[in-house]
Amino acid sequence: MLQYRFGFLSLFLLTLLFGAGEAKAQELLTLEDAVRIALERNYDIKLSANDRRIAENNVTRGNAGMLPNVTANLANNRTIQNSTQTRSDGQVNEVSWGQGSTLNGGVGLNWTVFNGFAMFARYEQLQELQKLGETNLQLTIISRVADVMGTFYELVQQQQQLRAYDTAISISRLRVNTAQNRFEIGKAARLEVLNAQVDFNTDTTNLLRQQELYRNTQIRMNELLVRDVNIRFSVPDDILIDDQLTLAGLTEQAAQQNPSLKAAVLNRRIVELDAKQVRANRYPVIGVNTGYNFNRNRSALGFSTLSTGNGLTYGVSASVPIFSGFNQRRNEQNANIQINSAQLQYEQINQNINAQLAAAYQTYLTNLSLVRLEDNNRRIARQNLDITLEKFRLGSITTVEVRDAQLNYVNATVRYSNAQFQAKIGEVALKEIAGTLNL
Repeated sequence: MLQYRFGFLSLFLLTLLFGAGEAKAQELLTLEDAVRIALERNYDIKLSANDRRIAENNVTRGNAGMLPNVTANLANNRTIQNSTQTRSDGQVNEVSWGQGSTLNGGVGLNWTVFNGFAMFARYEQLQELQKLGETNLQLTIISRVADVMGTFYELVQQQQQLRAYDTAISISRLRVNTAQNRFEIGKAARLEVLNAQVDFNTDTTNLLRQQELYRNTQIRMNELLVRDVNIRFSVPDDILIDDQLTLAGLTEQAAQQNPSLKAAVLNRRIVELDAKQVRANRYPVIGVNTGYNFNRNRSALGFSTLSTGNGLTYGVSASVPIFSGFNQRRNEQNANIQINSAQLQYEQINQNINAQLAAAYQTYLTNLSLVRLEDNNRRIARQNLDITLEKFRLGSITTVEVRDAQLNYVNATVRYSNAQFQAKIGEVALKEIAGTLNL
C-alpha cells in the first residue's frame, strides 16, 4: 500500500510539474490581442468586408444608367457562289464561283437622357446599399467580437475553477499523507486511509475534466481567431464588470447605434427608392444617339461590282407608355405595400430590441447581486477551511469535517466564478444590443 501511494503521488507530481513547465512556455493572450487578431483574420468579418466592398464598387453613375453606352462593331463577310443575271434586253450574264465581300464597321453612342428620374433614384439607392453593406459589416464585427469576448471570459472562469480544483487536490493529498502516517503509527484505521484516497481520486477526476473543458475552449478560441487550433495559451485571471449600466441609457444608445435597427432604416429607404423607380415608368423615355459607320461591298456580278460609304448618323428617340394592361398600377400598389412592410419590420425590430434589453438588463442586475453574494460566501468558506485545516493539523477534528469544509470552499469558489462570468456575459450582451460594444 505504501509503495502504491508513493507511486501514485509521484506520477501526479510529475504531471503537475510537466503542466507547470508547459504553462510557462504558453503565450499570455489578452482580450485586446484576441479582438485584434479576430478583426484581422475572422472569416465572417472578411466575407462581410468583401460584400461591403462590392456594394461600394457598385456606386457609380454608369451603374445607375446616367452615362452613355458606346459600342464599336466590325463585320467582314465573304461569299463564293454561282450567279446568273438576266438583263432587261434579254442578255444573260453568268459567273461561276464568283467571289464577293462585305465590310461594315462603325462606332455608335446611345444615351438615355431622361427616364422619369429613375436613374437618379437608382444612384441614390446604390448609395444606400453601400451604407447597408457598412452596417452589415458593423453587425458582423460586433457579433464576432462578442463571441471572442464571451469565449475569453469563459477561459478566465475555467482558469479560476482550475485553481479551485488544484486547492482541493492539495488538501486531499495532505489528508492522504496524514491518514497514512496515522495508520503507520497505529492511530488510524485503514478505512481512513482508503476514504482519503477515494477523495483524492475524485478531486483528480474533477481536475482532469476541468482541464479537458479548458482545452476544448482554447480550441474554440483558436478557431474564432483563425489560427492553429493546437496553440496553447493562458489568459489573465481577472474579470472586471461594468456595474454602472442603466436601462434608460442602453435604450437610448440602441435607438441610435444598434446595427440591426440601422439596417432596418436603410432597407425602408431602399424600398422607397424602388417605388420611385416604379413610378418613373409613367414618364417618357428620351434618348439620343450618334455614330460613325463605314461599309464596303464587292460582288462578282451586278450593275455595281464595288460600292463604299462612310459618314455620321445621329438622332433622337422617345417612347411614351400609354397602356400596359394595368401592370403599372399593379406595380405601384405592390411597391407601396413593400414600403409598409419595411416600416412594420422596423417597428418589429425596434420592439424586439427593447424586449431583449429589458430582459437582459434584469438578468444583469440579478447576476450583479449574485456576484456580491457569492464573493461573501467564498470568503466565509475560505475562513472556515483555514480554521478546519488548522484543527486538522492539531488532530481535533475528523476527516469528514475536513472534507465538508473542503467541498464547501470549492463549491463556493466555483459559484463565485460562475456568477462573475454570467454577470460579464450579461454586460457584453447588453452592450452588443446597444451597439456600443468595445474593450
